[in-house]
Amino acid sequence: MLQSPTLRRLSKILPIILIVFLLTLSLKTIIYELKNDSLQDIWQYLQGIPQLHKLGAIILTALGYLVMTAYDLLGFQYIKQALAPTKIATTAFISYAVGNTIGFTAFSGTAIRYRFYYGWGVSNRKIAHLILFTHLTFWLGLFAVGGFVFIIDPLTLPTVLKLPFDSVHPLGLIFLSFVLIYFAIGYYWKRPLQIGSESIRFPSPRISLQLIAVSCLDWGLACSVLYLLLPLGTGWSYPGFFGIYILALTAGLISTVPGGLGVFETVILVLRPPSLSASDILGALIAYRIIYYFIPLIVALTLFILYELKKNKS
Repeated sequence: MLQSPTLRRLSKILPIILIVFLLTLSLKTIIYELKNDSLQDIWQYLQGIPQLHKLGAIILTALGYLVMTAYDLLGFQYIKQALAPTKIATTAFISYAVGNTIGFTAFSGTAIRYRFYYGWGVSNRKIAHLILFTHLTFWLGLFAVGGFVFIIDPLTLPTVLKLPFDSVHPLGLIFLSFVLIYFAIGYYWKRPLQIGSESIRFPSPRISLQLIAVSCLDWGLACSVLYLLLPLGTGWSYPGFFGIYILALTAGLISTVPGGLGVFETVILVLRPPSLSASDILGALIAYRIIYYFIPLIVALTLFILYELKKNKS
């Protein structure tokens, strides 16, 4: 059934309205949390982060993006395509560094993968399967890791969030249910799924389990970056903070706001211990954004420009 022009316009406008609404709501919450602090307090905290912690955060970020390349490496096993690991890793790094920062990974990451992989002889059809694989299995990893964490440590949610449940325990059950459904379909549905003219087969259980392991390592390292930048003596244990980090990450992803900007920070601020000032937490979050998002983006854009210059010369 064809959509009317009005419905088509609404389908384009509504996501933008939702993003603006969530950004506004997040900004309002952040300002409220900072009512007893000043911009000077945030700046002082940023200056006071130990240099060793900043260096450690940079090293963990580098390791984290190295781990992210495993998603594409496993994807090439799935599509049964041979390509030099260095080329896969380079493309994956640029794709994730750009997508993580500017958001809209379904478009930015897709465009980058097509640009690089097609130039290296991978067919459009196989690239499409690879992209579908990375997007779907990303959510598999999130549901598996998030579900496990929320079941093990069902942290209590503040009433200010006005959610229909008091803890993340129900979310953990829902997430793990999705994972079980995924594996059940993969086990019982042996035939490829027909999507239009394409036949899509489920990844093997071995690859799926490897992806979940990669997701654990990926988000464990990402959480460690922020944990290193938090105030000393926070009262947060790393396992306890990991649950909050995954919840904030999930909220940012579901919001569709580019990079989860504002939404991610709001969840961390709202769930912080009362003993921690909002300015210190926000200072740590700003440092995290710079180290984990903007530095990799600069490196990725540099690599992309060098690739284009080399390609134009040849």
